[in-house]
Amino acid sequence: MNERAHIVVSGRVQGVAFRAETVYEASRLGGLRGWVRNLRDGRVEAVAEGERSRVEALVAWCRHGPLLARVDDVQVRWEAAQGDLGEFDIRP
Repeated sequence: MNERAHIVVSGRVQGVAFRAETVYEASRLGGLRGWVRNLRDGRVEAVAEGERSRVEALVAWCRHGPLLARVDDVQVRWEAAQGDLGEFDIRP
C-alpha cells in the first residue's frame, strides 16, 4: 500500500548537497515519487510517495543526510497517497 510523507529537515542542510543526495537515495531505494527543495528559512522540505517501507527508509536517511550535513530535527507528516507526483526531483 502506498503512502505519502511530507518531510521537513532542519540543521545544516543547505549547501551540503542534501537535495541532490536525497534524489540519489530515492532513486537507490526505487519506487519513490516526489520532490525535494530548499526553504528560505534554511530548512529542506521533501514529499515522498510510494510503498510505506521505502518511504520510511528515505525518512530514516533524512535523519542523518549526506556526509557534510548536520541534522537537528526531522518532522514527518504522513498522508494518504495521491498518485499525483512525478519522478523524484529537485524543485526550485
